[in-house]
Amino acid sequence: MLKQRVITALVLLAILLPALFYPGPLPFALVVLALMTAGAWEWGRMQGLAQGASIALAGACLLLCGLSWSLGWLERPLGALWVVGGGLWVLASAALLRAGVGAWARVPLALRLAGGVLALWLAWLAVAQAHRMGVNFLLSVLALVWAADIFAYAAGRTGLKFTRNKLAPSISPGKSWEGAWGGMAGVLVLAAVWVFADRHSGAVSPSFYTLLLRQGVWFLVLAVVFMGTMSVVGDLIESLVKRSAGVKDSSALLPGHGGVLDRIDALLPTLPLAMMLSSFVLA
Repeated sequence: MLKQRVITALVLLAILLPALFYPGPLPFALVVLALMTAGAWEWGRMQGLAQGASIALAGACLLLCGLSWSLGWLERPLGALWVVGGGLWVLASAALLRAGVGAWARVPLALRLAGGVLALWLAWLAVAQAHRMGVNFLLSVLALVWAADIFAYAAGRTGLKFTRNKLAPSISPGKSWEGAWGGMAGVLVLAAVWVFADRHSGAVSPSFYTLLLRQGVWFLVLAVVFMGTMSVVGDLIESLVKRSAGVKDSSALLPGHGGVLDRIDALLPTLPLAMMLSSFVLA
């Protein structure tokens, strides 16, 4: 299993890194588009669709992304879209987590399918625009999700207990409040380090944190904690859906890692929310 994980990770890096640092935006946008299309297929399978219908759902996601690309949306300011998309993520995820696993099956199938495709489309549009804002900006957003996950895991493994209750025992029994607090501390440390690095390295493009700092330290702190919280929420939402579907992984597309959605679940809300917060600063 470890060997599979390592090989899969190396293959993904071999594809993603050249596309990420390529001088033009086309290769990276295409690679991420392929991942989102695969995620749409996984989403269909988790909603009980047959193979053909799941492929059709993936095609719908591909078509939606392609249409927005052809309309020039990757280059346009989309502040209103980020506000609406980010707001829907916050409201819908709060309602779902409060209702619990059992409520998911009661959501109309058409709404579940449309919601999944729109979330993947919005994340693709956000990551493509973030890449155009600069590799430093995009990496700083991605690193926030990674830091929240790593620090949460480390804090959860310390054995320190400040509360009796788990974070969401019916959805993801392994997650603890201590881990969540550790993740929040981790993203704050990351933001401080990245701002320092930007100032002393002469970064060509600002990072997400340096951009937020233009509104003041208070805005940076609140925004980073909010983003860290939403990365946990994205993970919990996918766990809720998988638990409702009775599956451990979204698919087996990535040997040793599960499926594409298992790797990008925390990014689905955080990418459009990062663009939303950035649009507030740049407005």
